Amino acid sequence: MSTVGEALGDGLVAVVGSTGTGKSAFALELAERFRDAGRSAEIVNADAMQLYRGMDIGTAKLPEGERRGVPHHLFDELEVTAEASVEWYQSRARAVIDDVLARGAVPLLVGGSGLYVSSVLFDFRFPGTDVAVRQRFERLAESGGPGALHELLTQTDPVAAERIGPHNARRLVRALEVGEITGEPFSAALPDEARRWRPSSIVGIAEERPVLVERLDARVRRMWADGLLDEVRGLLPLGLADGITASRAIGYAQAAAQLRGDTDEEAAIAETQALTRRYARRQVSWFKRYPDVDWSTTGDPAAVERALARLLA
Repeated sequence: MSTVGEALGDGLVAVVGSTGTGKSAFALELAERFRDAGRSAEIVNADAMQLYRGMDIGTAKLPEGERRGVPHHLFDELEVTAEASVEWYQSRARAVIDDVLARGAVPLLVGGSGLYVSSVLFDFRFPGTDVAVRQRFERLAESGGPGALHELLTQTDPVAAERIGPHNARRLVRALEVGEITGEPFSAALPDEARRWRPSSIVGIAEERPVLVERLDARVRRMWADGLLDEVRGLLPLGLADGITASRAIGYAQAAAQLRGDTDEEAAIAETQALTRRYARRQVSWFKRYPDVDWSTTGDPAAVERALARLLA
């Protein structure tokens, strides 16, 4: 078996999977095993909503006191009024990973935001933008909602439409814009077998759907019990409602609606549960397309040892 340094060199390890599968806990265990094997590891966040300061309960952000001394990066990077873009994230995450490697540590890219993970792992380049084209699709979003965008994208690029889903207006606008600018479907920029940016290994954490659904529904109720309403109440004066990205975060939008009196608690929880289940399904579909993923089941006590053995083989 190779040493950690010989096996990984200047590569990175991605820990991916849907929300609620225990990626954070797995990554911490893996980091500790790397440390035991003679090389430190550092975690780089790949969850779009954990980039935001103050969004902790609803994003299941691991508290600093529970990080076991493992350095964590790209958490609490943005104010809730800032727009998170994949282009920005790719540049920032790759710079952080380069720094981690320069220190001789193993970067562990951990998260479930598929496009963000792909932007780092693959040779993923972003087309330019055309203000006039983008504004035309944004006007369509304003008049017809994201459903109108999704219907249009389904006609021109059904693969991208399925991957993005019918609710994310910003990404739907971008997909339509890219398609018109380049003359190629946006899905062509979502690599299945694309060249890697750096050598990388991908560990996937999965769970049987009935077990995952039960866990996700319970987690949403726990978010409310743990004080999500108070968290959102504190973020609203900071501009949460005006944030292009943060305001649409699952759970936060529903909690804000409850605070406004637009819905009651049970309805807010039920909507958050439904959206979370739907999001988890899309995440599973996204990561299942990745080549050469070593899949493990949530909570498998031998999974970390197997992953480490494969990484060092």
